[in-house]
Amino acid sequence: MDEDFDFPAADDMMNDDMDLSVGTPALKVGEEKEIGKQGLKKKLVNEGEGWNFPEIGDEVEVHYTGTLLDGTQFDSSRDRGTPFKFTLGQGQVIEGWDEGIKTMKKAENAIFTIPPELAYGASGSPPTIPSNATLQFDVELLSWTSVKDICKDGGLFKKIVTEGEKWENPKDLDEVLVNYEAKLEDGTVMAKADGIEFTVKDGLFCPALSRAVKTMKKGEKVLLTVKPQYGFGEKGKPATGAEGAVPANATLLITLELVSWKTVTEVTDDKKVIKKILKEGEGYERPNEGAVVQVKLIGKLQDGTIFLKKGQNEGEELFEFKIDEEQVIDGLDRALMTMKKGEVALLTVAPEYAYGLSESQQELATIPPNSYVYYEVELVSFVKEKESWDLNTQEKIEAAGKKKEEGNVLFKAGKYVRALKRYEKAVKYIEHDSSFGEDEKKQAKALKVACNLNNAACKLKLKDYKQADKLCTKVLELESTNVKALYRRAQAYIQLADLDLAEFDIKKALEHDPNNREVKLEYKVLKEKMKEYNKKEAKFYGNMFAKMNKVDSADSSKFGAKEGEPMSIDSKA
Repeated sequence: MDEDFDFPAADDMMNDDMDLSVGTPALKVGEEKEIGKQGLKKKLVNEGEGWNFPEIGDEVEVHYTGTLLDGTQFDSSRDRGTPFKFTLGQGQVIEGWDEGIKTMKKAENAIFTIPPELAYGASGSPPTIPSNATLQFDVELLSWTSVKDICKDGGLFKKIVTEGEKWENPKDLDEVLVNYEAKLEDGTVMAKADGIEFTVKDGLFCPALSRAVKTMKKGEKVLLTVKPQYGFGEKGKPATGAEGAVPANATLLITLELVSWKTVTEVTDDKKVIKKILKEGEGYERPNEGAVVQVKLIGKLQDGTIFLKKGQNEGEELFEFKIDEEQVIDGLDRALMTMKKGEVALLTVAPEYAYGLSESQQELATIPPNSYVYYEVELVSFVKEKESWDLNTQEKIEAAGKKKEEGNVLFKAGKYVRALKRYEKAVKYIEHDSSFGEDEKKQAKALKVACNLNNAACKLKLKDYKQADKLCTKVLELESTNVKALYRRAQAYIQLADLDLAEFDIKKALEHDPNNREVKLEYKVLKEKMKEYNKKEAKFYGNMFAKMNKVDSADSSKFGAKEGEPMSIDSKA
């Protein structure tokens, strides 16, 4: 499912942009409730907009009127005609404000009743606020500017000037396009660039930019406050080209705008097939193994030599092929299975997933041995191979049989990885057989047995002995006396050094087929392994006892005992 739906992870959705102010009581207009356990009360006058709440560190803007409980007004931003601004949670206002305003939404209006412990306490605020006064504030939250401590250490703050689009953020491999301007605190411009592109993990100008950009959305514009540890530290930076010198231990103010980015992903776990998206595709569907795809394709060598060009000219047929049929290189097959319809991407493919150590003559040029190849590919359309849920019961059995035969051809050709994929797909077609008739169940069982056995043979060839064991066990759950399953599981056990289990399986296989030549030969192999193991074990314990005897002898000499005599007992009390 991960490849089909580009939804963000739950943590990403909740961390920064969807803080629902945990613990905030849900209020209806006109209702009053206590917030926390210190006597702070909130009465909702008008509901706000959206679902977001300001967070600690955010710069909030409010209008308010403050009164004593008898109605005496002591302060009002409304009367002054100027909204009041402060940073939430930094002690710039009384504690009741910090606690109350973080429960408000944009444009919300509420009345807070604040006990003296969360206001001015016993000292009051003469002459307008007496000692131990409970206060009421009619507050409207006009807006706030989000300020984030990106690294959670006070070294890099981000203030959002312009909100971005959607929810995605760039990752380390992505190539981002930004505008930025860096200044000292006195306003001196140190560096400025528009439309500059860089890879996130490689960074630009100073470490703060790559860290900040990973928290940003497309179109977002921010003001960064960069302490020396994320700028240029104790040494500063000399002037270079158009960039000015940054003094030692300087705090920088950087305006940064994320214009756009190109998503770069590792198609294979070993990072040898890399895909950079030039144009996003449509929807969520992607080709599967066996899908028929139509593409536009240009293939190049590292020096820019074009060796392949398909579907590029007007009126020219698109390049059509079936995925996982070796009609193209493995790297191209794998990359296309990660693409959406209409997507355009640049692929970097290492030799292991291209033409390997061999020279390859292509349409327009020869590819030298051990070459990286580069493709620009557009996935114009595709037709997926039908999955099991698209088929009726008889079609499932027919599809499974076809995949089994394809697997057999590949196995005989020594293509074990591709063969096992066919066997696995065959079993998937028929693994859920509750809707099958009796005859169909028999056919499905026979196919499951054959495909799992053949898959186990592939795993043995690939030296994946644990998986071979599991597949044979699946067969034995269906047919407890299946000789091939016992024989292949015994082979796996021998390689895993589980010799007793191997002997058990071989003996059981010979009970049911005493003349089976292959099983007899494997029994001979097992007996040799057991002899070898017993010799090694005897030698190991022999060496261990010899060493122990030497230690005992040395200890005896140390304490004055003669060889062959017990140590004398010290009779003194």
